[in-house]
Amino acid sequence: MTALFEGLLRLGDTTLILSHRVSEWCGHAPALEEDIALANTALDLIGQAQMWLGLAAEVEGAGRSADDLAYLRDVWEFRNFLLVERPNVDFGHTIMRQCLFDQWNGLMLNHLSGSTDDRIAAIAQKAAKEAAYHTERSADLVIALGDGTKESHARMQSALDAFWPYVGEMFTADPVDTELARDGVFPDLASLRAPWDARINEIFASATLHKPDSAFAHQGGKSGKHTEHLGHLLTTMQWLQRAYPGATW
Repeated sequence: MTALFEGLLRLGDTTLILSHRVSEWCGHAPALEEDIALANTALDLIGQAQMWLGLAAEVEGAGRSADDLAYLRDVWEFRNFLLVERPNVDFGHTIMRQCLFDQWNGLMLNHLSGSTDDRIAAIAQKAAKEAAYHTERSADLVIALGDGTKESHARMQSALDAFWPYVGEMFTADPVDTELARDGVFPDLASLRAPWDARINEIFASATLHKPDSAFAHQGGKSGKHTEHLGHLLTTMQWLQRAYPGATW
């Protein structure tokens, strides 16, 4: 497995799994406006996933498609961040998870727009336009809910406490990340941490939320080690292809 293929899987799997988590709100959001907004967010994310996984399949050169990579791999073959496979729990958890990821994704896409791989740069430039809107929207909601009622503040703080241990994985490089950064294909992940922290600190200050004291750098997703949550999610996401192999519309 080449570093480029592995890196593209990480981008594609992360957006794919998050899109599925967000889509679980369809018909269940606390307000019609949020139902529509979350559905659109999920569609944007799955569009990004399709582009990343499509390029991954091209790079692999084994005759697989983006759909094959999405629906015909087992749980241990996925390379998404553990953060995005965590359950929704409630609306506050969903928005907090989205904000933490959106701030990272916006920075990542901006850097990838200047990648030495023209194919990656083209995808990033297209996706960055959507990501800019997501980044602003999720930050605004975290602020509104964090600095809202006593109940909404408590729920947002609970969500932050629950997700914070998974933040470190987004900035911790392994040999694959190091090779891609050396070749100018991907940015140095550690370089994203300072601007991410700066923006997150601004958001949390406005939201009257307090970051936990520390966060460990969990690399479970990168090594193919996931929680039980991903297995449950894939059971629903992959059901049609598993039940009816090769089915098409």
